[in-house]
Amino acid sequence: MSGAPPPNSPVPQGQYLPATRVGDLIFTSGMTPRQDGALLFTGPVRADQPVEAWREAARNRLAAGEQIASVPSLTVFIAAEPGFTLHSRLADFASAYLRGELGEAGIGSRAAVGVATLPGNAPVEIQLVAAVAG
Repeated sequence: MSGAPPPNSPVPQGQYLPATRVGDLIFTSGMTPRQDGALLFTGPVRADQPVEAWREAARNRLAAGEQIASVPSLTVFIAAEPGFTLHSRLADFASAYLRGELGEAGIGSRAAVGVATLPGNAPVEIQLVAAVAG
């Protein structure tokens, strides 16, 4: 991607771009739930809370300023305490958000990955590949 980042793009927390376009594909960096650079939620995702308590943490804006046609790949990283087993259900919130934004084109392949920690003690980090409308 070239030029200034689009409005409301995630603010990089290091030396990387929020998204990179290669041909008709946009690869996003991992996005933790932030607004104006500030982390909105902290983890870990707790096993004793309903998974719905983390719905908003799994809803991230699309990082690209391009017209998105589809999302062929989505990866949702979840920092959860031992005993949490609903990774796929939590990732469904991110999928539902993308479906709401793009219709069925927002649903592609997906991985829900449990990890020990995430940057800034975030509970969720999302990375995706988006195809540009052309």
